[in-house]
Amino acid sequence: MRYWLMKSEPGNYSIDDLKRDGKTDWTGVRNYQARNFMHKEMKVGDLALFYHSNAEPSGVVGLMKVSGEARPDRFQFDKKSDYYDEKATREEPIWFCTEVAFVEKFAGVVSLADLRANPKLAKMEILRKGSRLSVTPSTKDEIKEVLKMAGAIFKL
Repeated sequence: MRYWLMKSEPGNYSIDDLKRDGKTDWTGVRNYQARNFMHKEMKVGDLALFYHSNAEPSGVVGLMKVSGEARPDRFQFDKKSDYYDEKATREEPIWFCTEVAFVEKFAGVVSLADLRANPKLAKMEILRKGSRLSVTPSTKDEIKEVLKMAGAIFKL
């Protein structure tokens, strides 16, 4: 099993949306490294922290699991979408998404400041200077520490 942190702006798709929907395709990723994590490394059963970015405060708000294998992101083919890519074809897609399922919404936000203040998380990718990827790998120990900080019901 691998562990991840995945960002979404709550105005686009929030933990409450995922809780309501149960599962969703994690679409709209338009960075090659983040795409490669989803396309080549994520597997069904992996766990991911759900991080609200560009929020007040930004931070981890819940937990989800990978529930479906990577597949082409349908929005790259939709000319009306902000995520349309004229170079992508159905025969040779460029962008991929993976399906994620709701596991838990935390009682509060584990803010970016909270993450930074915890020495056990010092090497967490999201805390690295200049790290802006929407999908990043995490370690089991990092996930366990964030779950502890959140007072999560789910235990590893």
